[in-house]
Amino acid sequence: MRFTHMVQVAVLVVLSLVTFTVGYVAYSRYLAQFVELDEDAETPAHKYEDGQEYVPAKKSVLLGHHYSSIAGGAPIVGPITAAAAFGWLPAILWIAIGNPLFGAVHDFMSLSASVRHEGKSIGYIIGEYVGERGKNMLLWFAFLTIILVIAVFALVVAVVFNAFPSSATASLIYMGLALAFGIYLYQLNLPFLPGAIAFVAMVFAGVWVGLEYPIVLVGESGLLGAAATWSWLPLAGAFGANVAAWVPVVVIYGFIASVLPVWVLLQPRDFLTSSLLYAGVGGMLLAVIVGTVLGFSSVTVDGTSYSALTTNTAAFKGFTSSLGPIFPFLFVTIACGTISGFHSLVSSGTTAKQLNNETDARAIGYGAMLGEGLLATTAVGAFALVGVSEFSSGVVGALANFPTGGAIMLSAGSSSLGFTIPPAAGAAFIGLVFVSFLLTSTDTAVRLGRYMFDEIVGVPETSVQETATNRYVNAGVQCLGGYVLVASGTWSSLWPLFGGANQTLAALALLSATLWLANWNDSKQLISTGVPMAIMLAVTLSALLWIGLYRTPLAAITALGEGSTLEAVSFAIQSLIALAMVYLASSIVWMGYKNLRDVRGSLGAVATDGGEPRDD
Repeated sequence: MRFTHMVQVAVLVVLSLVTFTVGYVAYSRYLAQFVELDEDAETPAHKYEDGQEYVPAKKSVLLGHHYSSIAGGAPIVGPITAAAAFGWLPAILWIAIGNPLFGAVHDFMSLSASVRHEGKSIGYIIGEYVGERGKNMLLWFAFLTIILVIAVFALVVAVVFNAFPSSATASLIYMGLALAFGIYLYQLNLPFLPGAIAFVAMVFAGVWVGLEYPIVLVGESGLLGAAATWSWLPLAGAFGANVAAWVPVVVIYGFIASVLPVWVLLQPRDFLTSSLLYAGVGGMLLAVIVGTVLGFSSVTVDGTSYSALTTNTAAFKGFTSSLGPIFPFLFVTIACGTISGFHSLVSSGTTAKQLNNETDARAIGYGAMLGEGLLATTAVGAFALVGVSEFSSGVVGALANFPTGGAIMLSAGSSSLGFTIPPAAGAAFIGLVFVSFLLTSTDTAVRLGRYMFDEIVGVPETSVQETATNRYVNAGVQCLGGYVLVASGTWSSLWPLFGGANQTLAALALLSATLWLANWNDSKQLISTGVPMAIMLAVTLSALLWIGLYRTPLAAITALGEGSTLEAVSFAIQSLIALAMVYLASSIVWMGYKNLRDVRGSLGAVATDGGEPRDD
């Protein structure tokens, strides 16, 4: 069943802009008052300032860090993969409606709850109300999710570097600039504004350098030699030797960046990265509107002429696809574009430890998630515009649509204003935007994994525990685990598993927030967090059971029959991870239910105002 009707891409953009604006102006203001944000309260960043993890950051710098950390490749790849499978209409509706009511609430509440619990993680928070066992189960769930994040993002970065070698050069340049910017700000104590202007300008200059001097690791004129020499690498058969060579490089980068103090690379790099994000996402959104209103000359990309910014693929393709049924796989495939559990780890991991003022949580927590929704909107718009709807890999499909669609948008919007951004330059720039936040999310994930494991162990009492909590050992184990998982080279199984795990974590983070509110005061309503939690649990547990009991076991048997032992092992591990996550999530939910029943008296009270305040 296909419904194909040409619609202006600007309609998709306006739909998201309207719902997001209403969400931020009205709903986020209500939530800020609801949790009683206090600008005079001492935040953990000030209370525990240590120059390593707890470092107060300017609102604009922290917003840049938070946005670039959460806005990874997922809100691009996921929405495009879902739109290709089910059509752009269900994808954009879930983003436009779900983001302000589910995802932004999740991020804001995770950040606010963490700030009120000394900057601790959601695992610590839930442990306050259901006990040590529940805390450790959630932390283990989060730790497994982190390894999946490392796996999928390392692969996506490698594929982007292979498709756009110029982005590899530009990425190296802006990493070097970030190190210099950190020294400029925190060691030399020089003024922020002139430094920010100068370093952002140099980041954009790095795009030009990348176009002139692209970097290829393996292949013709590759730094490491011919592809045949490296054909033995895992992933070389599925994605090519150059991708296979980039994956361990990205993983090693994630290890190194995650063990450095936050001021050295994380804070300055994320601020510079955010400048690319704002320019790329804002430029695409503005170009769509301007090009639609003012009109533009025909744009030709890869031999195809585009004379209007209209959709060129089906709005709705049916209730089933190669991904599986629309429920639950539309939701877990879109993943971060609407709601992401990884964001709760960022909010309660690095962001809460750098929040300068409680009231900043509204813009950083709720607002940044809306920004990610706009990124997802541009991804769906780019896909619908280009109209390439058949592809075997979500990664390849995203690369075929997002930079190309972005280049068309930028060319159309600029030509309507009297100048033209060449499609080749536009595609290279959007490719850099793509990879900049992928790298940011990768090393942030490893750092967060360190925090998770530290909280699982607590105060080390044995030499084994001391070794396990060593930041170098811990980060190394995570990176190795991610590399083993991605070694199967099968995106179609790894991405839904990541999406299912990621969004189950989001449901558990909402459970943590719900427990905090329920135990804080009987007068706190639990609908804002409880309803999204229940819906996401139904979606994600269904997806994980489908993956763990059906999809990956079948794939493992097939791979074993074909003699692909490494792939079979990877599939088997993925199946075990999915089932382990179902067990962990179900156990945590049951413990949470018992706590809610104890503090509110009945299930009916959970969904209401709760009655009279308790004496405590």
